[in-house]
Amino acid sequence: MDIRLDDLSGQQVQDLLAAHLAGMQQNSPPDSVYALDLSGLQDSDMSVWTVWDGEGLMGVGALKQLSASTGEIKSMRTDPGHLRKGVGLALLDHIISEARRRGYRRLSLETGSGPDFEAALSLYRRRGFENGAPFGDYEPSAFNQFLHLEL
Repeated sequence: MDIRLDDLSGQQVQDLLAAHLAGMQQNSPPDSVYALDLSGLQDSDMSVWTVWDGEGLMGVGALKQLSASTGEIKSMRTDPGHLRKGVGLALLDHIISEARRRGYRRLSLETGSGPDFEAALSLYRRRGFENGAPFGDYEPSAFNQFLHLEL
């Protein structure tokens, strides 16, 4: 596995991000989806990494700077053909390490709820994330939840 900082210009990356957004929209009403599209991930306060196996994309994830001491994990997604291979764990550990390197004291994320999100929630909780209050501009609903990791 090779984790790279990405500029989002590759078609494989764009396709996986489009699938991520579509999947989020299938699990939540439109007004409850906070997943970012390609333009949102190209914001200057965002860093995006991709995981590769040679020339094949395995996963993508982003870190958004919320403040000098806080970051947010955005758009974590493993390609369906690479599930259960440790892609999500490698990417999450990379983002946590980067957050620590930047001096963040807290890392937060908003994710969906329900059975389709159990694998991701298990991964986050194994790394120490705990349920918590909404943050930023997020509105709580029956379709989302908030996790935080004190660094």
